[in-house]
Amino acid sequence: MHNQPRAKLILAAGAAVQLLTGIPAAWGVFQKPVMEEYGFSRGQATLVFALLVAAYGLGCLLGGWLQDAKGPRPAGLLGAALLGGGFVAAAFLPAGQILWFLLAFSLPAGLGSAFLAPSVLACAQKWYQDKKGFATGVTGVSMGLSGAFFTLIVRLAGGFWGMRFCFGLLGGIMLAVCGTGAALLKNPPDAGTDARTGSARDLPPGQMLRTRQYWLCLAAVALAAPPVLLFSPEILSIAADRGLPESLTPWCVVIGSAASAAGRLSCPAASDRLGRKPVLYAVYLGLAAGTAGFAFAGGWWAAVAYGALTFFYSGGAAVQPSFNTDLFGLTHAGINYGFLALGMSAGSLLSYAGSQLLPLSARHWAAGACALAGLICVILVKPVRQKA
Repeated sequence: MHNQPRAKLILAAGAAVQLLTGIPAAWGVFQKPVMEEYGFSRGQATLVFALLVAAYGLGCLLGGWLQDAKGPRPAGLLGAALLGGGFVAAAFLPAGQILWFLLAFSLPAGLGSAFLAPSVLACAQKWYQDKKGFATGVTGVSMGLSGAFFTLIVRLAGGFWGMRFCFGLLGGIMLAVCGTGAALLKNPPDAGTDARTGSARDLPPGQMLRTRQYWLCLAAVALAAPPVLLFSPEILSIAADRGLPESLTPWCVVIGSAASAAGRLSCPAASDRLGRKPVLYAVYLGLAAGTAGFAFAGGWWAAVAYGALTFFYSGGAAVQPSFNTDLFGLTHAGINYGFLALGMSAGSLLSYAGSQLLPLSARHWAAGACALAGLICVILVKPVRQKA
């Protein structure tokens, strides 16, 4: 099925859409300009980011339900409207109104990104059922590169014409590109068939939620977030404090973006050959080691260590959808992935609380502990035994 021209078109559309949905990976380059343009404190700007990621997790659930019920195209088109609309709205919001910014930007942008994500991922996996990791990686690599794309736009458009123009420009691009990409999404005729067994494998959401495997996977997803999200909103200031010249700190986001893209491409592809769990073991061990390295790194080494964190975090996030369908089947892949993505919401809120309550040195310890706890959760996941 993946040799059909339609399958390649789905991958191309998914890659184009994902390039514009990786806002969390790039928020470090947004944080300071947003604070200056809208008069927000550090805590308020971090809350904008945290709520966006939390809304992403909730939106994956709603968008997954919609794409399972109506198909990927309606869910994707609604997601494009919410994402682009949130950015356009930010261009016109008054300064100092944090509540309006959260409601008009963070919520719709997070929900819109999430409506697009399960639509693209589930649709691509159904066209590439024998290469699910590869399909997830190809679409996910664009999401990883979005950090570099957003850095370029914010530095150029935002630097010359201000953040309001930048938000409006990005909103227009999102409406055009994501809307077009979503319009091309279409499930294959045998979307409910698992290519490995030739039979329908189906665990409905209600049954999935009663499994121990789901709750372990949910916890693992949540625990993967702090090693990156405890630091990413402030990565530019952290890098400057570690000795990197301020003019060069945006390269941390670019390096992190490139590493994220590499992780999203290589980890799912490796999981097709080596198995999902061995790759996820490496991901959580890498997060733990990367956190330790980042705690002591200075200068350019801080950027390299941050890149290692984004590599493993994004690689794990790209493996999880295939791990999810391996465990629970493809028929309800959208909404099942949405329930799994609630872990992102929990991890985002946990990271926001940690960033406000803990000093930087303590955040490193907390991040490392979360990575090791996530590893234990993955180790405990066993195959699901379906009832006859």
